[in-house]
Amino acid sequence: MTHRSPHKEREGYLGSSANVPGRDAVPGRGEFWEFVSLTLAAGAFALFVVRPEISEALVHALSARTAAFAP
Repeated sequence: MTHRSPHKEREGYLGSSANVPGRDAVPGRGEFWEFVSLTLAAGAFALFVVRPEISEALVHALSARTAAFAP
């Protein structure tokens, strides 16, 4: 997963409180969203490998919607 480098404490830090070492805005939230995004990416990859016609249908649908916006 994500590698976290150690931070050095600084006096008079002017950044937001979420960027202060040891003070996460929501602890553990980053790891959860990383897991969700990796799961979705792996599922999409498996779907495109098992059913390659889905990628063709997706490209067709996106190009049809884009063409609808063209004057």
